[in-house]
Amino acid sequence: MSPSRSILLVGEGNFSFSASMSQLHGVTATCLQHQEETLRQEGAARNIQIIKDSGGTVLFEVDCTKLGECASLQGRVFDRVVFNFPHCGRKSGVKKNRQLLKNFFLSCVQVLAEDGEVHVSLCNGQGGTPVDQPKREWHNSWQVAAMAAEAHLILTDVHPFESEKYQNYKCTGYRSQDKGFHVENALLHVFMRSLPYSLAQTLKVEEAVEGDRVHYNIPAELSDYIFREFLSSGSVHPVKLVQDFLLEGLKEKGLVSMTTKTLPFLLKAKQLQTCCHGIESTHCYWIHLLQKDLNSDAHTSTDKEKDQLKSLDSRGRTDTRNTVSATCEKVDSVAERLRFACSLDVDPEEESGLYVLRPSLCPQMEELLTRKEVMTNSAGSCGTTEGNNRSVEDEGNKEEDPCGSCNGVTSSLFGISGLVFRNVPVNLWDLPVFHELLLRGVFPSECEPIKLLGQRFETLLAPYGVSLVTEQECLRLTAHPMGLVGQVFASSPTDNMSHDSVTVSLNLDLLAVLLFSLPDWRVLWSHDPRFSEQFAIRPLPGTSFHSFSLFPELFSFDISFWTGPSWEEKKFYAMVREACCGTVEQVKLIDMFSHPDLSQTSYCYRLIYHSHTHALSHTQALQFHKHLESLLSSRLQVTIR
Repeated sequence: MSPSRSILLVGEGNFSFSASMSQLHGVTATCLQHQEETLRQEGAARNIQIIKDSGGTVLFEVDCTKLGECASLQGRVFDRVVFNFPHCGRKSGVKKNRQLLKNFFLSCVQVLAEDGEVHVSLCNGQGGTPVDQPKREWHNSWQVAAMAAEAHLILTDVHPFESEKYQNYKCTGYRSQDKGFHVENALLHVFMRSLPYSLAQTLKVEEAVEGDRVHYNIPAELSDYIFREFLSSGSVHPVKLVQDFLLEGLKEKGLVSMTTKTLPFLLKAKQLQTCCHGIESTHCYWIHLLQKDLNSDAHTSTDKEKDQLKSLDSRGRTDTRNTVSATCEKVDSVAERLRFACSLDVDPEEESGLYVLRPSLCPQMEELLTRKEVMTNSAGSCGTTEGNNRSVEDEGNKEEDPCGSCNGVTSSLFGISGLVFRNVPVNLWDLPVFHELLLRGVFPSECEPIKLLGQRFETLLAPYGVSLVTEQECLRLTAHPMGLVGQVFASSPTDNMSHDSVTVSLNLDLLAVLLFSLPDWRVLWSHDPRFSEQFAIRPLPGTSFHSFSLFPELFSFDISFWTGPSWEEKKFYAMVREACCGTVEQVKLIDMFSHPDLSQTSYCYRLIYHSHTHALSHTQALQFHKHLESLLSSRLQVTIR
């Protein structure tokens, strides 16, 4: 901290700590006692004079739980507020001291700068965090992080209280006596403001879907996940870093072309019939259109239809060389085989009026590979470059590819990535939104491409805990504790029986959690700069993330209600996500009862509230819970019990 920054010290006794600190910083030191009572303490008069001589201020009769009412502090804000070894006095219990902490935190935020810090020193064991050794039982601690959360503060750091740095410091006030606290192994807790919660809102989106311009609303519980651009060029978000890491690892052995074409979130229902591997229709977000403009001119220009393909060299850089003729012929050959492998066989009239938020990128991959202009762009127009439409062979590809160039065919993967949406229950590792990386390639059957791609992913990801499990024609990538993080599976059969079409689907969000040791997938969506600044230097996979909100408290509330025969559980999950701002990490059904005479069923769910990105207090969690009850009553017409 810069010496010029202002510091407020509260609850001082003999002012020895303030006197030591005043040599380095400008301080305002306060105490609760009258001046006469304070001066009776040993060394107090000398310490007060040191503070004043250093340009500091000393104030008496200042209640640290009512700082906003102190006339001498009106209009002032401080970069640091310090409270050393708070205590209610005499033989008070943990409950009274918890209340003291809570009231202090609520008070100090009134005089704290926006980026300021609150420092609270406690004796070993009092704080109730895992850093306390030995750790007390939670109910017997002061629960300092939970008390700070009541004032929307998060615990950002805990480290030893370095009393030796303040040579003249003499701790007093133990049980209201001129007696010191046990400062050996004491801990300093540092708090900062939490960002406010982002309230759910309904977003109106306009997109072109198969030539029609459609207007629709994004469900409110998904509003904070839309248009975040984590995968944009130049992004250093963890999901982008993971994608770059994977593509670079694959490019060491072969050609990978990623499209940068903007693809709509919305699909027609018929597009799901043959394309979405292992996805249940019940896990889809079905959308009702607000407006549909037929025969729009959104796709009249073929130039607007062209993909922007980019190919990275083995060092991850965009290759800007002109496409050579040999590469064009090779990519064109691969693209043609992909096109035939991905032909759709659907009834164009069936389900033509239903729309869904894409649960996978597979349908759009299929369409991209069947369109002639995509194939032309992928081949680089055989030597003609246009804008960013290129596909080039890596220098590193001169060596043998994963399939050993069987029959002269070099492996090549075509890829897309973006958001996908799953209407799933609220569980810790069930993601309603995530970034999917989808790769597709056609390889000679004799090369056993699924096995060979699996070996490559094992090389890349096994050091981070990813295991490969073979199931029939599918290779599953799993990790603890999240489970499935990706799949390699056979796609639609090709016209050429000697070749296999293979698809790779990877969950970039779960892989980012794994590769950067994040505590929770929801951290990826944080707006807090304390999250993003850790990735500004593009850390390598395996670099552990340092949580900016330590030891957040977990709260559990039950909710019970009567429902009618039209009850849909997925609507309940949507209400939970919307009303609670994403703070509920798990919902468990703990009881259900159907009335024998009435067409009603009673449900009881247990909700676990937990946040690694925001201050979540018992009060705030209860407010979310009450808001949920209100939404359920008004929108789903349930009767709260």
